[in-house]
Amino acid sequence: MAGPGEIVGPIPPGQDPEQYDKLRRRVLWTMPYGLYVLGSTDRRDRRNGMTINFVTQLSSDPKWIGVGVEKAAFTHELIEAGRCFSLCMIDREDRAIVRKFTKPVDVDLAEKTLNGFAYVERVTGAPILAQSLAFLDCELHDTVTAGEHSFFVGEVVDVGFFKPEDTPVLRMEDTRMSYGG
Repeated sequence: MAGPGEIVGPIPPGQDPEQYDKLRRRVLWTMPYGLYVLGSTDRRDRRNGMTINFVTQLSSDPKWIGVGVEKAAFTHELIEAGRCFSLCMIDREDRAIVRKFTKPVDVDLAEKTLNGFAYVERVTGAPILAQSLAFLDCELHDTVTAGEHSFFVGEVVDVGFFKPEDTPVLRMEDTRMSYGG
């Protein structure tokens, strides 16, 4: 794992490493990403919600999605323990929500809230924001080491919409946030 300010990865011959690293980041940031809230639980008394953008569908049959979670994150610990996660699609008009989930959250199990936002539990017990546009509830199928992240592969065991299907979904470019690259 790289230290602060350390440039990681191959540098093409003749390139200034610092300038190339900045260029590489800018190019990677142009990749289109959604911006989601990832719910996790140890299936006992711990819950969390985390803003995430490293997400992709991997398979149609079976229905699998993959999420990249930094190994140092509390969410990583919960997914490993509970072997499940939820993925909440956020309404573009609710973009402020994702900023509330950039650090471990305040959980009220009795009120079923994460940072004051109501959540529901479906098949796996992973928290799903009630304010979400839509959600996927997933059982952990596999884990792949991916640098400083783990790529969790989840099988979709439940889905649903909480808002009309034509509601625009939040994307990374709808915010001033950036992660990755």
